[in-house]
Amino acid sequence: MKTITLSLVGILLIGGVYLAAQESSYQEEMSGGSINNVTMENGKQVISITARGGYSPKISVAKADIPTTIRMKTQGAFDCSSSVVIPSIGYQGYLPPTGETNIEVPAQKAGTTLQGMCGMGMYRFQIQFS
Repeated sequence: MKTITLSLVGILLIGGVYLAAQESSYQEEMSGGSINNVTMENGKQVISITARGGYSPKISVAKADIPTTIRMKTQGAFDCSSSVVIPSIGYQGYLPPTGETNIEVPAQKAGTTLQGMCGMGMYRFQIQFS
């Protein structure tokens, strides 16, 4: 009886975690993949993007006319999202499987959208400057 009760509790906990993760993913999808991932550090704005099986968030909104750093974060990334290309600034590089890589971006004018992608063009992200 005790084993059955513990099994049911385990199943309920796993199901709850799964549903919470699905809700979070759904909310990001409904917001266009945009979340608050832009901070200010020493007069620069830093845009944090996670690379693993794609990029998250898919859309970032940043301020124009401010020097910018894109901070690519990886944790166990061994797929093509670890190869990053940002054509409009001439950036192409490889991210480590785990760690952070800073990509410096000159101040962008309002209305500019930077497009980033994996080396294969399969996964994409964008940064909108306003």
